[in-house]
Amino acid sequence: MAITELIPWKKNGSDLAVNRMRQEESLLDLRGQIDRLFDEFLEQPFGLSRYFEGAAFKGEFAPKLDVSETDKEITLSAELPGMEPADIQISLDRNTLTISGKKQEQKEEQGERFYRVERSYGSFHRSIPLPGEVDEDKIEASYKRGVLTVEMPKTKQAQEKKKRISIKKG
Repeated sequence: MAITELIPWKKNGSDLAVNRMRQEESLLDLRGQIDRLFDEFLEQPFGLSRYFEGAAFKGEFAPKLDVSETDKEITLSAELPGMEPADIQISLDRNTLTISGKKQEQKEEQGERFYRVERSYGSFHRSIPLPGEVDEDKIEASYKRGVLTVEMPKTKQAQEKKKRISIKKG
């Protein structure tokens, strides 16, 4: 095999078309890349959110939630580290559970220099549509070790709505 057969633009005697850019197009492309770089920097300062999933800049605080369902109840768990139960409000309106509150920033700087601050503070508001009707009078909430747990028993009607559907042979 000749080495010229390995060159892709000379294979089988055909020439590969060469696409040349005009100078104006390449400058516009460069300008577009620089504009995109500045936009990304303003949206994600220093690109840190790529390395810290869920990192909140601009003072945002968004607690992580887990929602699970059984035949008899719906349970919600929310991570709210460093908060007091008095700073958390829970409400239920038309099958939508809302958790809100404010995480206070505690400042104690006595000659300390910070190199990085990853903790977030501020107000939060999470509304979660529930997958079934719950008995509002029997909802219980507890807070332990920074985790809020809300247990919501389903109504009798919601528990009985489950229906098995048979499959017919065709």
